[in-house]
Amino acid sequence: MSETVILPTRPIPSRKGNFIPPLLIAPFLAYNLVVFLFFGGNPVNWGFGLFSIPMPSGMPWAITAGDFLLVIGIVCLFFEVLKSTNIARSSILEHMLSMLVFVAFLVEFLLVGAASSSVFFLLMVMSLIDVVAGFTVSITSASRDVAMN
Repeated sequence: MSETVILPTRPIPSRKGNFIPPLLIAPFLAYNLVVFLFFGGNPVNWGFGLFSIPMPSGMPWAITAGDFLLVIGIVCLFFEVLKSTNIARSSILEHMLSMLVFVAFLVEFLLVGAASSSVFFLLMVMSLIDVVAGFTVSITSASRDVAMN
């Protein structure tokens, strides 16, 4: 008894994607540039007020340098999570580089005095969430691609 194999008539979608480096490297570099060039290695200066916005309640909403950098980090984390849904071959390399960014955050947090601030710690936690979410999303989507009979 012979089996008939039917080949698809439309092209199989390619899993090639554009390589995008870890976006959380931007707040990491920005933190280091600002703390060493402008704050003289003093992490306390992240509480420096940048500007304030008058609110309808009558109280001003003060934005500090640390708040601004954390917002940038949250936006980068959002795009990193979106990026982790990509199933391209380059996604594994992107996950490994995200892990290296987290390791750089962790080592600097533990060993460099200028990184001992809540701003840096929260950026490091964002990097950890990026790593865990990236691997979790990849594993979950890969398990859906494999059909067990």
